[in-house]
Amino acid sequence: MNDSSSAAARRVLAPAQLNALARELLEGALGQVWIEGELGGVSRPASGHLYFALKDARAQVRCALFKPRSQWLNFRPVDGMQVLARGRVTLYEPRGEYQLIVEHLEEAGVGALRRAFEALKARLAAEGLFDAARKRALPPRIARIGLLSSPGGAAVHDVLTVLRRRFGLIEVDLLPVPVQGPQAAVEIARMLARADGSARYDVLLLTRGGGSLEDLAAFNDEALARAIAAARTPVVSAIGHEIDVSISDLVADLRAATPSAAAELLSPDGTDLRLRLHRLREQQDAAMRRRIERGWLRLDPLQHRLGVQQPMARLQRGAERLGALRHRLTRATAQKLAAVGARLAPQALRLSALHPRSRVQALLAANARLLADQRRAIVQRLAREAARLNALGRALNAVSPLATLERGYALVLDADGRSVRSAAALVADEVVRLRLADGERALRVLGVDPDAPPGVDPSGF
Repeated sequence: MNDSSSAAARRVLAPAQLNALARELLEGALGQVWIEGELGGVSRPASGHLYFALKDARAQVRCALFKPRSQWLNFRPVDGMQVLARGRVTLYEPRGEYQLIVEHLEEAGVGALRRAFEALKARLAAEGLFDAARKRALPPRIARIGLLSSPGGAAVHDVLTVLRRRFGLIEVDLLPVPVQGPQAAVEIARMLARADGSARYDVLLLTRGGGSLEDLAAFNDEALARAIAAARTPVVSAIGHEIDVSISDLVADLRAATPSAAAELLSPDGTDLRLRLHRLREQQDAAMRRRIERGWLRLDPLQHRLGVQQPMARLQRGAERLGALRHRLTRATAQKLAAVGARLAPQALRLSALHPRSRVQALLAANARLLADQRRAIVQRLAREAARLNALGRALNAVSPLATLERGYALVLDADGRSVRSAAALVADEVVRLRLADGERALRVLGVDPDAPPGVDPSGF
């Protein structure tokens, strides 16, 4: 009785139920975990899934890596290889064994890089650098792209090929940077800052091909992440393959799965644009035809009214009436002017008599007479003065010594040009001038003896 009662009170579970409960407990308690260990029992059946065990010196864990992730590996898993796996713990119910469903598998040599990556990722996420609210939207129309990548990489070729195919009008400047190596992150951050400061680009595209976590280390750099976050120009990151996620991808304003996908995101489809332009042209043509048709519909009644009213006949009658009115106006104007002229004729005569021009003409005539009288008086005065001057000249000439000279006399002049009036005024060897009627001559005095006969020595002169 007691045994049957206690058996009824117990909950009896089937193995499947127990395994289901165990699976829920495992998945809820552990979630995703990272495990590092040695590969063993690696198996890849025809399904493409990868089955193996992760073991160390004391234990092992069964693992499964399903398609397509098993095909994305960049290395070939073999027994004895040390690897690092990330996955979720669950229970394989048919055998009652717990296992790890692997989502990511890499060689253990990058384990330190992976832990550093996860630590930096958690710290930057806590600071809000990955928040969608911080990120900038791409401009609606992109005319120029700054492409930061290695010039010889396949990523550059993929981007340029897709851009030329989709929309060849986008201008692309290749900004060469190393994408791998100890100085790669510094060089990329420096070039990113220069390109952003130039304000030349609508978008900056940061890209490279796929590789291991070690190959992508430059794009998991904290300084580069902060340079991307500080840029004013929108930054698009396309690092590696679709399964590769870098810190640069998380900080960038937009992440593309591959370089080709980034080029598609940044360029419109030329074919779609041509189709859209064709549709818009057809819509415009249709709208123009409808507008023309509406115009003709409005014009037809107006043409009918115009034909009924015969505007040419109306214009002819208007022209005739205008001619008659013009004739009447001309005749009335002439009559009015004639009447006004008749009234103004006496006033015109009086005004003409009082016109200043008549007085000016009279004054001009009087002035002309006065000028003529003045000229005659001046001429007469000049004639009288000339006659008086001639008489004085004749009288002066009569007493002039020059007239005496013409009769054979001469004047003796000293060195100062004064007349010598006495022989006693002469000095021996003195030079004097003898003025005759037709000129002058120089003479030297020979002596001053009063008893000597008069004479001069003209020698040397």
